[in-house]
Amino acid sequence: MPLNRDFIGRSYPASAPFEVGREKIREFADAIGDPNPVYRSAEAARALGHADVIAPPTFAIVMAFRTSGAVVLDASLGLNYALVVHGEQRFIHHRPIRAGDVLIGTPTIVDIRDAGRNELLTIQGEITTVDGEPVCTAVNTIVSRGTAAP
Repeated sequence: MPLNRDFIGRSYPASAPFEVGREKIREFADAIGDPNPVYRSAEAARALGHADVIAPPTFAIVMAFRTSGAVVLDASLGLNYALVVHGEQRFIHHRPIRAGDVLIGTPTIVDIRDAGRNELLTIQGEITTVDGEPVCTAVNTIVSRGTAAP
Protein backbone atom coordinates (compact mmCIF):
# COMPACT_ATOMS: atom_id res chain seq x y z
CA MET A 1 0.00 0.00 0.00
CA PRO A 2 1.47 3.40 -0.96
CA LEU A 3 2.30 6.05 1.62
CA ASN A 4 -0.24 8.81 2.15
CA ARG A 5 1.02 11.73 0.03
CA ASP A 6 -1.30 14.11 1.94
CA PHE A 7 1.34 13.95 4.69
CA ILE A 8 3.88 15.96 2.66
CA GLY A 9 4.41 19.17 4.62
CA ARG A 10 3.04 17.75 7.86
CA SER A 11 4.96 18.70 10.99
CA TYR A 12 4.79 16.78 14.23
CA PRO A 13 5.17 17.98 17.82
CA ALA A 14 8.67 18.33 19.23
CA SER A 15 10.34 15.29 20.75
CA ALA A 16 10.85 15.01 24.48
CA PRO A 17 13.89 16.96 25.72
CA PHE A 18 17.21 15.11 25.66
CA GLU A 19 20.06 16.27 27.87
CA VAL A 20 23.44 15.74 26.25
CA GLY A 21 25.96 14.37 28.74
CA ARG A 22 29.74 14.21 28.59
CA GLU A 23 29.69 10.45 29.06
CA LYS A 24 27.25 9.94 26.16
CA ILE A 25 29.52 12.03 23.93
CA ARG A 26 32.57 10.01 24.98
CA GLU A 27 30.73 6.72 24.42
CA PHE A 28 29.64 7.86 20.95
CA ALA A 29 33.18 8.98 20.05
CA ASP A 30 34.48 5.60 21.23
CA ALA A 31 31.84 3.78 19.17
CA ILE A 32 32.84 5.58 15.97
CA GLY A 33 36.54 5.26 16.75
CA ASP A 34 37.28 8.99 16.90
CA PRO A 35 40.04 9.80 19.44
CA ASN A 36 39.67 13.61 19.17
CA PRO A 37 40.26 15.01 22.69
CA VAL A 38 37.53 17.69 22.32
CA TYR A 39 35.01 14.84 22.64
CA ARG A 40 36.47 13.78 26.00
CA SER A 41 38.27 16.67 27.69
CA ALA A 42 36.70 19.98 28.73
CA GLU A 43 40.22 21.45 28.81
CA ALA A 44 40.91 20.41 25.20
CA ALA A 45 37.54 21.82 24.15
CA ARG A 46 38.15 25.11 25.97
CA ALA A 47 41.55 25.41 24.28
CA LEU A 48 39.64 25.53 20.98
CA GLY A 49 37.13 28.11 22.24
CA HIS A 50 34.31 25.82 23.36
CA ALA A 51 32.71 26.12 26.79
CA ASP A 52 32.70 22.35 27.34
CA VAL A 53 33.11 19.03 25.57
CA ILE A 54 31.54 18.99 22.11
CA ALA A 55 30.04 16.03 20.26
CA PRO A 56 31.22 14.54 16.98
CA PRO A 57 29.11 15.89 14.09
CA THR A 58 27.40 12.52 13.59
CA PHE A 59 26.20 12.52 17.23
CA ALA A 60 23.18 14.37 15.82
CA ILE A 61 21.88 10.94 14.73
CA VAL A 62 20.84 10.41 18.36
CA MET A 63 18.40 13.30 18.09
CA ALA A 64 17.47 12.55 14.47
CA PHE A 65 16.36 9.06 15.49
CA ARG A 66 14.28 10.42 18.38
CA THR A 67 12.81 13.11 16.14
CA SER A 68 11.83 10.77 13.27
CA GLY A 69 10.09 8.36 15.62
CA ALA A 70 6.83 10.32 15.62
CA VAL A 71 6.65 10.11 11.82
CA VAL A 72 7.61 6.46 11.53
CA LEU A 73 5.10 5.40 14.19
CA ASP A 74 2.17 7.39 12.70
CA ALA A 75 -0.09 4.56 11.50
CA SER A 76 -2.16 6.89 9.31
CA LEU A 77 0.91 7.58 7.14
CA GLY A 78 0.74 3.95 5.98
CA LEU A 79 4.39 3.08 6.57
CA ASN A 80 5.12 -0.59 7.26
CA TYR A 81 8.36 -0.48 9.24
CA ALA A 82 9.14 -4.10 8.28
CA LEU A 83 9.63 -2.84 4.71
CA VAL A 84 11.91 0.09 5.64
CA VAL A 85 15.61 0.47 4.99
CA HIS A 86 17.71 3.55 5.62
CA GLY A 87 18.44 5.51 2.46
CA GLU A 88 20.35 8.68 3.29
CA GLN A 89 21.23 10.93 6.23
CA ARG A 90 22.51 14.52 6.11
CA PHE A 91 23.23 17.03 8.83
CA ILE A 92 23.41 20.79 8.50
CA HIS A 93 25.07 22.03 11.67
CA HIS A 94 24.36 25.51 12.96
CA ARG A 95 26.73 25.04 15.88
CA PRO A 96 28.38 22.09 17.67
CA ILE A 97 26.32 19.97 20.03
CA ARG A 98 27.71 20.54 23.52
CA ALA A 99 27.68 18.69 26.81
CA GLY A 100 24.89 20.19 28.86
CA ASP A 101 22.66 21.02 25.89
CA VAL A 102 19.01 20.11 26.35
CA LEU A 103 17.73 19.42 22.86
CA ILE A 104 14.38 18.84 21.17
CA GLY A 105 13.62 17.94 17.59
CA THR A 106 10.63 18.86 15.43
CA PRO A 107 10.08 16.61 12.39
CA THR A 108 8.41 17.52 9.11
CA ILE A 109 7.71 15.23 6.16
CA VAL A 110 9.23 17.17 3.28
CA ASP A 111 8.83 14.65 0.47
CA ILE A 112 7.38 11.30 -0.54
CA ARG A 113 8.26 10.11 -4.02
CA ASP A 114 8.47 6.95 -6.06
CA ALA A 115 11.77 5.35 -7.02
CA GLY A 116 10.87 2.35 -9.13
CA ARG A 117 8.74 0.03 -7.01
CA ASN A 118 9.91 1.78 -3.83
CA GLU A 119 8.92 5.00 -2.12
CA LEU A 120 11.36 7.48 -0.61
CA LEU A 121 10.17 9.29 2.51
CA THR A 122 12.21 12.35 3.47
CA ILE A 123 11.94 13.74 6.99
CA GLN A 124 13.57 16.99 8.04
CA GLY A 125 14.15 17.41 11.75
CA GLU A 126 14.94 20.81 13.20
CA ILE A 127 17.04 20.21 16.31
CA THR A 128 17.11 23.10 18.74
CA THR A 129 17.77 23.76 22.39
CA VAL A 130 14.67 23.90 24.56
CA ASP A 131 15.14 27.69 24.44
CA GLY A 132 14.81 27.64 20.63
CA GLU A 133 18.45 28.07 19.60
CA PRO A 134 19.03 26.27 16.26
CA VAL A 135 21.63 23.50 16.56
CA CYS A 136 21.23 21.18 13.57
CA THR A 137 18.93 20.31 10.69
CA ALA A 138 18.80 16.56 10.15
CA VAL A 139 17.52 15.28 6.81
CA ASN A 140 16.67 11.58 6.76
CA THR A 141 15.49 9.65 3.73
CA ILE A 142 14.10 6.18 4.28
CA VAL A 143 13.08 3.65 1.65
CA SER A 144 9.73 1.90 1.84
CA ARG A 145 10.44 -1.21 -0.23
CA GLY A 146 7.88 -2.30 -2.80
CA THR A 147 5.09 0.08 -1.78
CA ALA A 148 4.95 2.42 -4.79
CA ALA A 149 1.65 2.45 -6.67
CA PRO A 150 1.72 0.22 -9.78
